[in-house]
Amino acid sequence: MIDFIIWVLQNIALAPYHLVLAVFNPGQWLNWSNPESVMRFIYYGASVEFFFVVFTSLIVITLIGAFWKREFLWWCVRILEAFANAVGRTAAWAGLVMVLTQVMIVFLQRIFRVAEIQLGPLGTAFAKDLSWWAEGLKFHNAVVVCLCVAYTFVQGGHVRVDLVYSAVKFRTKRMIDMFGCLAFMMPAVVLTYMYSWFFMWRHLMTPAVTSTSDLDRMLMQSRIFRWNVETIGFSPNGFNAYFLFKVLIVLFCVMVFLQAITFFWRSYLEWLEGEESAGKYLDIDKTGDEAEDMEHAIHSGST
Repeated sequence: MIDFIIWVLQNIALAPYHLVLAVFNPGQWLNWSNPESVMRFIYYGASVEFFFVVFTSLIVITLIGAFWKREFLWWCVRILEAFANAVGRTAAWAGLVMVLTQVMIVFLQRIFRVAEIQLGPLGTAFAKDLSWWAEGLKFHNAVVVCLCVAYTFVQGGHVRVDLVYSAVKFRTKRMIDMFGCLAFMMPAVVLTYMYSWFFMWRHLMTPAVTSTSDLDRMLMQSRIFRWNVETIGFSPNGFNAYFLFKVLIVLFCVMVFLQAITFFWRSYLEWLEGEESAGKYLDIDKTGDEAEDMEHAIHSGST
């Protein structure tokens, strides 16, 4: 146990050094014309060093907001919630695209017996079989699921399983929220990210990389590095960009982790300031229907 504590403290102490090293040496991990830079990027993207840089940064920000300037922490909450809302509101349009595409497929296939759809924007030619468009509907659905999850959380639209939450006092609720972020939300999404990161890269390049590979081994593997983006569909003429689903899994983890941090900070600030700060600076969508907005507010717990 003591060895583990010392290991954690050492990595926290080294976090500023690793951050400065990465910022002032971008060519070592962003110059993707060099295979070694790609391998460094892959390794550090889910490494212990990167984890403690993020972990230490969050501790510093939290301490600044808790003991020096509370408004600074509120600004962090507002920025991250605005980012989640912006991404979610934009990605939600994929749902409309999905519906219109499905209508177009049914209309062209059942009425005109069209075998493929051809598009020619700005003089370019893009022709795909109807099965490609049909299988691509899963991608539109994945965009909504992965990129709107944090937005839904901000809006209070997630499903609640409430056994004791509604019966406790306001500050107790905020303590439950903080505990949930630290004990469940963050660990789960970090573990998912660690595996999905290498899972994504195994479908973008060769040789295969794993979470157990160290940096020296990956630099040796860079000698045989080549891009190998997955373009195999489930059917001969089906959707052939399934690597995008792997990218979306990583983006999903990033969005959920940022929302977990945001929700922890909001819960902490509301715990400090009391019930009058509930929903402070929260940008909630309005439908224009007062009764429906009130029902949503009750469901989300903001009233």
